[in-house]
Amino acid sequence: MNDPAAPADDPLARERLHLSASRAALRAMREDVEALDIRDVTANWVNAEVLQRQIEERIKALADLSDTPLFFGRLDYLHAPGAEQAEGAEGERPQPEAAYRTLHIGRRHVHDADGDPMVIDWRAPVSQPFYRASKKDPMDVGLRRRFGYTGGDLTAYEDEHLSDPAEAATTSKLLQQEIERPRVGPMRDIVATIQPEQDEIVRSGLSGSVCVQGGPGTGKTAVGLHRVAYLLYAHRERLARTGTLVVGPNRSFLHYIEQVLPALGELTVAQATVDDLVAHVEVRGTDDATAATVKGDARMAEVLRRALYSHVTMPTEPVVVVRGSRRWRVPAYELEEIVRQLLDRDIRYGAAREALPQRIAHAVLVQMERAGEAPDDRVQDAVARNAAVKAAVKAVWPAVDPAKLVLRLLGDAEFLAEHAEGLLDEQERKAILWAKPARSVKSAKWSAADTVLIDEAADLIQRTPSLGHVVLDEAQDLSPMQYRAVGRRCTTGSATVLGDLAQGTTPWATRSWEEALSHLGKPDAVVEELTAGFRVPTDVITYASRLLPHIAPGLTPVASIRENPGFFEVRGSSGPDDVIAACRELLSREGSVGLIAADPRIPALTDALAAGLPHVAPGEETTESTRLTLVPASLAKGLEYDYVLLDEPQAVVDAEPDERTGLRRLYVTLTRAVSGLIITHGAPLPAQLT
Repeated sequence: MNDPAAPADDPLARERLHLSASRAALRAMREDVEALDIRDVTANWVNAEVLQRQIEERIKALADLSDTPLFFGRLDYLHAPGAEQAEGAEGERPQPEAAYRTLHIGRRHVHDADGDPMVIDWRAPVSQPFYRASKKDPMDVGLRRRFGYTGGDLTAYEDEHLSDPAEAATTSKLLQQEIERPRVGPMRDIVATIQPEQDEIVRSGLSGSVCVQGGPGTGKTAVGLHRVAYLLYAHRERLARTGTLVVGPNRSFLHYIEQVLPALGELTVAQATVDDLVAHVEVRGTDDATAATVKGDARMAEVLRRALYSHVTMPTEPVVVVRGSRRWRVPAYELEEIVRQLLDRDIRYGAAREALPQRIAHAVLVQMERAGEAPDDRVQDAVARNAAVKAAVKAVWPAVDPAKLVLRLLGDAEFLAEHAEGLLDEQERKAILWAKPARSVKSAKWSAADTVLIDEAADLIQRTPSLGHVVLDEAQDLSPMQYRAVGRRCTTGSATVLGDLAQGTTPWATRSWEEALSHLGKPDAVVEELTAGFRVPTDVITYASRLLPHIAPGLTPVASIRENPGFFEVRGSSGPDDVIAACRELLSREGSVGLIAADPRIPALTDALAAGLPHVAPGEETTESTRLTLVPASLAKGLEYDYVLLDEPQAVVDAEPDERTGLRRLYVTLTRAVSGLIITHGAPLPAQLT
């Protein structure tokens, strides 16, 4: 693994040569794929299209990102790793790296022309000691080396002799520098800085679901994304069939994280918001907090089920099927028995409706056989399509459109009262009834909560397809009905749920993970808590944690492990000029800057910034020349900036419908900074901070 062309007494030069050789090997791997000729190996144009698409995805996955280190660590084993450590992904034979003692750990596997590994994928079992080995448990590792980079150039290294008892354990300076490195643009992966407690979650198995409670800066979002990357490595064939999905709170957040998985070589993971998943109708209306809370309550699922099955009526007339000169009669009592059997089976409304004509046709075939005929399956299908049978099915078990069902529930007071009896009280029913019923599905001013109800109704009629794995981020803000909507997408798969109960800022915010996981359909999921803060400076998280007793008294405060405390300052302000001056001060430093303010204050700040400070909105990519983002407090969740200027904390609290929600929103905005925070205020600070 060592390059003989480099001086033996210059380890950095040798590592740089290995980096150059690895990049050349990666280029060769890419060129080999680009040179593939598939003309003689495909049977038809469909196969050719599929194979060509797979080749194109492989070429993208082998891209060498010039500013991204190809490897970030190295392990020197005391003994060659065993085959059980070197096993690769699902369905693959053991990897050839089993024969080597020195392994470079990186974002993807790279091999030379002979198939020998130059870089080992961080997800391989043999790479695990890079994250978990310690002085107490060296895991047969003699040396762990970390590398420092500037852009894509290797500039430093740091050695840790795990098997040397004389060497004291120290905190990695390069690790701290990587965590604190200024950030411009979208979220980066943390593959070089994953901590042992994070690695345990990342490498947990596909069969079980995991819920990660993590305060600001604990890396829960990154853990969830890296878990997807690991599962795709370990179970690629299975997840290629069933699919994976990342669900985020809004488009700005998804844009912020969208480059993490591609940087790890994973290009097939879909990303969506809950609104995207349930987009059956166009959203043109809004609900007040009371209506949205009732519509998001899990009791609405039973209301919808009752309303749907109220369309099923017991038959009162027989079905008479005419075939040739014979008439076959199925009496009403026998039809009723068939209907009750289907209801008792508790299958989807649509599936039962599709089964009903076949059940009736079977009853007719029984009569035919008794009369001495010998009908086959073709006869049964013909009877099931008979006009009399179709008419009976339409009358007894009519087709129901999910949007029309919700339209009637929200527009017909009597219909709602009938099916919400014992579930919703009169005030709750009034809260969700439209003041003026809509005439049609297209003319209705649907709200976001209404689309979730339609999605529930659609699933009652026809089962929603399930994916292999779903990551649900910022889950604390979902309503029970939204949890059910996401849970439907992974009924036969598993889930990774990420959130922080202290950051719940909706009226229906999650009260406990046990309750949330029950609504999701994953009551047996393991709940893990991350309490070590890697991103938020000590002084900042300590100040923000003053709010915890008021917003989430049961949670453990985040303990920052940053050696660099960053900087933190609270300043009085006389107006926008002071805010702009503070922005200029922060922009004089290296890194990204977020100006966060209560939503009602954004227009005035936009006008003030127009005087000469270029800026972007959340979700728009920053550049070296435009590093300032103006962030409404309602969109700050999940975002991170090197430096944050928080304008008027009391205004953030006042912009929410109640004090507790406002304090939670304030907690979110206080914890977006990675290196420093300035608070400016003209009004008094909230009492909970003082």
